[in-house]
Amino acid sequence: MRKSLSVFLSGVALAIAASTAQAGEQVLEFKLVTKPIDYKITEAANIEGQTVASGKLFGVAVFKDGRMGVKDFVNSADLLKGAGTFYGYSTYTFEEGSITARYSGSAKDGRSTGEYTILSGTGAYANGTGTGTIENALNPFKDVNLFNIKLVVKTPGT
Repeated sequence: MRKSLSVFLSGVALAIAASTAQAGEQVLEFKLVTKPIDYKITEAANIEGQTVASGKLFGVAVFKDGRMGVKDFVNSADLLKGAGTFYGYSTYTFEEGSITARYSGSAKDGRSTGEYTILSGTGAYANGTGTGTIENALNPFKDVNLFNIKLVVKTPGT
């Protein structure tokens, strides 16, 4: 009886360890290059420099170790002479799973910063939640945007 209880408790401990091994917090940091796919910018009447923009964009994520991912997203912006607010919804797809998030931020003096709220995930990020940051980076490229992204993904059990 004692031996079977010991085996049972060992099995329970192993099962708990295995289930919590999948849970945790992952920090993803990468560069993101984005390009508009179907994006419309409309100038407001009688307000010089006022624009409202929205549409679909696509991006490629590149990690320092060479791993890559892609981003499909929609964005909306309300800017006066390049300053104002933006928000959107993103789905990042990586080899190990995907992350869907809402972001919002502001642009001023050529600098954009914002925050992510992670809504869901699949694969290694299944049922993920969390936060993140977005910040434009020095950009040597024409007709694309470059950002520094940090996502802190919490999977169940944390």
